[in-house]
Amino acid sequence: MADILIVSLAKRKETAVKVQEVFTDFGCLIKIRLGLHENNNACADNGIIILELVSAAEKIYEFTKKLENIEGVKVKFVSI
Repeated sequence: MADILIVSLAKRKETAVKVQEVFTDFGCLIKIRLGLHENNNACADNGIIILELVSAAEKIYEFTKKLENIEGVKVKFVSI
């Protein structure tokens, strides 16, 4: 089973630093990280980050809630 967190950033230039701080705080949960943005603009203001996580459900829940509290960030958790 794999736990995947998809993080959507609007206003990437404004939210990226806050998101990175949360990623750093919960860095031990992150096994794989993949960042994507519009392919026609390397400095696009919107983007998504796909994370594979490794941890207990309560830590993933805490991580998700911290990200959701950042304005312009949407989070979707998928366990497959």
